Amino acid sequence: MIDFTTSVPVIIDLKKILDVRGNLSIIEGEKDIPFIIQRTYWIYDVPGGEIRGGHAYKTLREFVVALSGSFDVVLNNGEKEMRYHLNRSYYGLYVPNMYWRHMENFSTNSVSLILADQDYDESDYIRDFDKFKAALNG
Repeated sequence: MIDFTTSVPVIIDLKKILDVRGNLSIIEGEKDIPFIIQRTYWIYDVPGGEIRGGHAYKTLREFVVALSGSFDVVLNNGEKEMRYHLNRSYYGLYVPNMYWRHMENFSTNSVSLILADQDYDESDYIRDFDKFKAALNG
């Protein structure tokens, strides 16, 4: 069972239905991840060596899955850096708000699925790391 009050990143195993015709995994908001899914987007065709992200959210929470291929999600809480290597479609990374994040080391043909608990809102972004650290310190 998922602790829906968690404020730390956590890998969440998804339901897997195994079938000789092909496997199926399921993500249901407030059942499999700790929020209602408000927005879905995906990142693909990332050129070698490129980095995506480089920001934090004041309130938005995300769940990140490697649908195909692999990549690293690098998080920073203002004190330490955490690296998560995602390479399977049957688990993902829950990322709470107020974590600086970027994604790197994309394999060829990788597809990153991101589920968010809010619609896009530019005012929710913190795009400067020093401002992020200042916000953490009040």
